[in-house]
Amino acid sequence: MISRRTAKAVKIESVTVGGGAPIVVQSMTNTDTADIEATVEQVASLARAGSELVRITVNNEAAAAAVAPIRDRLDARGVRTPLVGDFHFNGHKLLKAHPECARALAKLRINPGNVGRGSKRDPQFAEMIEIACRHDKPVRIGVNWGSLDQDLLTRMMDENSKLAEPLTALDVMRETIVVSALQSAQRAEALGLGADRIVISAKVSGVQDLIAVYRNLAKRCDYPLHLGLTEAGMGSKGIVASTAGIGVLLQDGIGDTIRVSLTPEPGGDRTQEVIVAQEILQTMGLRSFTPMVVACPGCGRTTSTYFQELAQKIQTHIRHRMPQWRKERVGVEEMTVAVMGCVVNGPGESKHANIGISLPGTGEVPVAPVYEDGEKTVTLKGQKIAEEFQDLVERYIDRSYARRDA
Repeated sequence: MISRRTAKAVKIESVTVGGGAPIVVQSMTNTDTADIEATVEQVASLARAGSELVRITVNNEAAAAAVAPIRDRLDARGVRTPLVGDFHFNGHKLLKAHPECARALAKLRINPGNVGRGSKRDPQFAEMIEIACRHDKPVRIGVNWGSLDQDLLTRMMDENSKLAEPLTALDVMRETIVVSALQSAQRAEALGLGADRIVISAKVSGVQDLIAVYRNLAKRCDYPLHLGLTEAGMGSKGIVASTAGIGVLLQDGIGDTIRVSLTPEPGGDRTQEVIVAQEILQTMGLRSFTPMVVACPGCGRTTSTYFQELAQKIQTHIRHRMPQWRKERVGVEEMTVAVMGCVVNGPGESKHANIGISLPGTGEVPVAPVYEDGEKTVTLKGQKIAEEFQDLVERYIDRSYARRDA
């Protein structure tokens, strides 16, 4: 059992971050926010996939004007997922010019490095915090490695150079990220924003930097922490890097909300980052989102691709059916389904799952025993094993998990 760090609870409409609440999965649209229809569609898609907070870019007048209609259209479709506004450079102007935008958003995201330079920084930061207070909106203080407050970094580099034993430039940058986040949070509190309305993130693009920065932050504050690499990358690289960094921190008990910032393949599905975030939490035993499919990797005993195709069909079927199951059934997300390829581990793994099938390996009798709750219930054979097993899974759920309206 992972012992989680204690953080303040921050309410973001229907979602609680910190305070011992389940770790929240967050994502972000990549549509032009001014394109209301495209943004509504993507937010709805991310919400269906399981994103519990969705961040949208608010970078110009058109985007700011679109936020309230986006919220209205989502509500009309029954999509209640809270929206987070992502502001850089001109957020103070946009929020002042479009109060309906501030009202429609559930949370504001402010980057201290991009809120203003020199003499403009403090008053523009204050203006955004005052707007958040006026509308009773929580704020995420989001420091990014690539847009760090250069004035603060220069000052800390100068101070470090005067030390008898100066730190490395990398260590100074890591410390600057932490100081920027904490000083900004403290200033927000001084301006009237409650400590229970602040979430902190300090995103970097390197795994070791991420771990070092967040361990430091966790020791020095009790604000909820949002985890994620700021540019994880594409495909397997992005998944592996995010899992490595976020997983280590979660094992340390650090993290109250996470995002896996994957670069989609051309034409790829944005919801992949939601699925990866869920799978990180579920495989670590921190939350359950969908029945887990246990499938062996294959070896010389499983020269047929049949079990691979069956595993894929079952996984796809479960993801397709999960939104409906989640509405109708209590606890179905904790179910385990095993799809195994030969007699070596097949029966054993199938017995350990709620429901499992052990397919025949090379040279084995061409039958597939099915186990439910550790007991063999039926043996399948023929050309429709996949369809028959899916039907058995449906029947198992119907029999084993209570209806929510019962």
